[in-house]
Amino acid sequence: MTTSTGLSSGTTLPPFITYQQDQLMLEGVSLDRLTQEHGTPLFVYSRAAMLHALSAYQRGLAGRQHLICYAMKANSSLAILHTLVQAGCGLDIVSGGELERAMAVGVDPGKIIFSGVGKTRAEMRQALEVGIGCFNVESRAELDVLDEVARGMGVRAAVSVRVNPNVDAQTHPYISTGLKGNKFGIAHEDVLSTYQHAAQCQGLRVVGIDCHIGSQITQTGPYLDAMDRVLDLVQNIEAAGVRIEHIDFGGGLGIDYQGDNPPQADALWSALLQRLDARGFGDRKIFIEPGRSLVGNAGVCLTEVLYLKPGEQKNFLIVDAAMNDLPRPAMYQAFHRIVPVSPRANAAPMTWDVVGPVCESGDWIGRDRELAVQSGDRLAVLSAGAYCMSMASNYNTRGRAAEVLVDGNQAHLIRARESTADQTRLERLP
Repeated sequence: MTTSTGLSSGTTLPPFITYQQDQLMLEGVSLDRLTQEHGTPLFVYSRAAMLHALSAYQRGLAGRQHLICYAMKANSSLAILHTLVQAGCGLDIVSGGELERAMAVGVDPGKIIFSGVGKTRAEMRQALEVGIGCFNVESRAELDVLDEVARGMGVRAAVSVRVNPNVDAQTHPYISTGLKGNKFGIAHEDVLSTYQHAAQCQGLRVVGIDCHIGSQITQTGPYLDAMDRVLDLVQNIEAAGVRIEHIDFGGGLGIDYQGDNPPQADALWSALLQRLDARGFGDRKIFIEPGRSLVGNAGVCLTEVLYLKPGEQKNFLIVDAAMNDLPRPAMYQAFHRIVPVSPRANAAPMTWDVVGPVCESGDWIGRDRELAVQSGDRLAVLSAGAYCMSMASNYNTRGRAAEVLVDGNQAHLIRARESTADQTRLERLP
């Protein structure tokens, strides 16, 4: 059963997205108007939604020493980084390119955390030159290389060792990072000796401990399990004479894609801080790196219906957005709600597989969706603010979409649509 807006009954919209007079609005801006001005596919983000999501973390950590570092791999568009940095966030980076983006938006380098398993010597030097706050180190080999690079520059690198606690985040296997079979972090049983080694390195300064168990986590239990394992380690490390200044619990909190019910950030941190206090570590500075939960529900991808292709077994609704724009369905079999931008009143819906024009059978956006549409209609793919534009590609020589940031009744173009000339600019014929 569908409503007059074309939504299945029981379907909810993310915050700051509403239907007004049968037009889909983001804050005070008509999404249909934006498609007319900027074309499709088009990513549109709500500034208010990002700040609303951030405020839950800020409430949850109020009165505590803490640093919230936005995990910019979720969406690294400069305007989004600037919005969150201006609201008080640091940034969590995983490459030298992300470091350059971070510096371009004026973040305090001391509020940058460098994560990732494969930092190069050049990236280490680059980060040490600007004076980042901390490296989250993921192997003994990386510790030794960072020590060598720092000593060569005559500085000491602040380090936190990332622990692999062997905790199941109960999420998709591709975005689970805290199990023994994952490539991330140092095994729980090797952590103490790693800290003792790091404490002897002249180019390193041990400042913290880090744990990140995965992404799109929708339950509190895995966080509490990981916290207990990390705090056990802190006790052992400090008993061996190595002081831990901050405890980094990573990010990974999920959002509602398909009736998911993750805890609110403030409620999650209330539970975690109670456990922290009970264990006697309430005085420690807390670092966290949320990504998806800050930007995921703030974004939509707008797309135009190109063709309707009914079939004997499947009805295909072909749109101009594709797996290069929205890679999550093809990569993770992920679900995104899809709703009409301008619903057709009293039109009978049909069941469609929403697919793109890329030459892959994996190029689908949504399967078995009830929609009343015609060619030329526009659709909104919801909860598209995270891991869509940042993972977009030029497959099939398709230009990456334009991006718009909405702030109240104002809409700002923050990335122009990519042309073929943009794509071939660095290519040369022999």
